[in-house]
Amino acid sequence: MRQHYAGQRIGLLTQHGKEQVIRPVLEAALGCVVERVSGFDTDELGTFTRDRPRPGTQLEAARRKARIGMALSGLPVGMASEGSFGPDPFSGLFPWNVELLVLIDDRLGIEVLGVAQGAAQSGHLQTGDWKAVARFVEQQGFPAHQLVMRPRDQHDPRLRKGITNWTELQASFERCAHEAGNGQVFVETELRAFANPTRMRRIAEAADDLRQRLQSPCPACDAPGYWVVEREPGLPCAACCMPTQAWLNEVRQCPGCRHRVVSARTDRGSCDPQYCVHCNP
Repeated sequence: MRQHYAGQRIGLLTQHGKEQVIRPVLEAALGCVVERVSGFDTDELGTFTRDRPRPGTQLEAARRKARIGMALSGLPVGMASEGSFGPDPFSGLFPWNVELLVLIDDRLGIEVLGVAQGAAQSGHLQTGDWKAVARFVEQQGFPAHQLVMRPRDQHDPRLRKGITNWTELQASFERCAHEAGNGQVFVETELRAFANPTRMRRIAEAADDLRQRLQSPCPACDAPGYWVVEREPGLPCAACCMPTQAWLNEVRQCPGCRHRVVSARTDRGSCDPQYCVHCNP
């Protein structure tokens, strides 16, 4: 796919250093030039500290950023990244991070999305005890992972971002405890990309996922981004042969001409009975 992006300048709108992990992945593989685009405060599209809510979905925010970057740079190809945090999808007990990296190519009329997800470093604590704060921040990987602190509770607007060392942390704790009517402080892990190495690694993984998709050409029109868009359930149970929710067919589709191919699963022919609703209702 180097023929599509060799020498092509790609605008990346970011103010949080994401180009540091995206650029090496894509430039080496595609021969493109990833250019950081500035001139717009991306915090206006939403913040993790909740002082500015994010309108729309995670993907809509990424698209909006990419389009703003393309408009500012005048480039026909743009990229943007957007992250989200919540409970893990398996147990709901652990913090989880999903990163999207969208590429919009107006030359080819396509949009290609890279995705990565995994465990997050995104804890929080409300307390009036300095020793509890010290224990918590060590668990969060401080000072490599920066911190945010505010008095009283998570809704207080008097926040202090980008706490990077122990002296600053203790001073912020004392100020916040003094400002709070209840003597409590709320401390949380900073989630901006440059301040959270765990998230930065996840963005690099999303860049690699995007790379793989861009290096997958459509067999019908040769456009990049020919990739799995759906997995159809129905893999038969090994015991009763009834269809299960495990996937049976894989659907690949081109983002350009919409060429679509359904392929049967080849790595296995049946599902373990423990996942069968008929054997284990």
